[in-house]
Amino acid sequence: MTMYDETLRELKEKVLRQKQLSAMLKELYRQQEEYSIQATDLEEMMEKEQADVDRLTGNSLAAFFYEVLGKRGEKLAQEERDALAARVKYESAYKELQAVQKEIRQYEEELDSLQGSAKQYEKALEEKKAALRAAGSPAGQQLLRMEEQVTGLKAQKHEVQEALEAGNEALDTAYQVAEELSTAADWGVLDMFNGGLVTDLVKHSHLDEAQALIELLQSQLRAFRTELADVPAQSTFQVNIAGFLRFADYFFDGLFADWTVQQHIRDSQAQVGTVIEQIRRTLERLESLENTLQTKREELEKRIAELAEEE
Repeated sequence: MTMYDETLRELKEKVLRQKQLSAMLKELYRQQEEYSIQATDLEEMMEKEQADVDRLTGNSLAAFFYEVLGKRGEKLAQEERDALAARVKYESAYKELQAVQKEIRQYEEELDSLQGSAKQYEKALEEKKAALRAAGSPAGQQLLRMEEQVTGLKAQKHEVQEALEAGNEALDTAYQVAEELSTAADWGVLDMFNGGLVTDLVKHSHLDEAQALIELLQSQLRAFRTELADVPAQSTFQVNIAGFLRFADYFFDGLFADWTVQQHIRDSQAQVGTVIEQIRRTLERLESLENTLQTKREELEKRIAELAEEE
């Protein structure tokens, strides 16, 4: 490959990267709007729940009413649980919003640095075509088109590999969540029949770990969705993120309702199982696409070599 060909290839890669960044930013802008609305709603809910706690700890009529009934402590404990659940959900959504905004800034800066690449590529391409016409080589133009196709296939395969990496990370975490929930369920059964402080503490320690992993999984699924945005024929790849976000909220609520913890664990296990199956199906399709792209590239490179030998 000549220096001229190398320059053309590098410019082509920059043009493809521009398209990739544009697709990813489009998806991130959607996520930013989604998390912004969610964070605003959850902040209002958090403030409302905290206001309920403040009313019961102050000298309000509601506090006096529950005091007379002898249920002030019970009601306050419930309101504090609700306030804590609301704060956990708000902080989770706000953290995701900040992560999305950080990625947007990074990709926008990279996209700005690539401005003008398309024009440079078109100019270099026209110069190469003119040189091939001047040389009078009948196969020259065909070689050029095939080399462009190979460059495009390489870029597409790289995009698929990035999506596969993001998806596999999410899948590993989802399996960890399932394992923690399974262990918590086992300890929960023991707690119901032969309960005590130790079994209750162990059960909740696994629930705490599952909650932390769910926050990580939420971030990884968001990253997976972003990577899928620039995958060829990506409309066939779908992971129901919205459904998972509802599951995450539901799980956070469940952590603070001790009398129904076991049922929440079972429901959460079913939800995680659904997420795992969605990720696995998507990864299988991505792997199939990766193999298809590799086969097409190898066939093209073989034809290029044969054509070059004939010249």
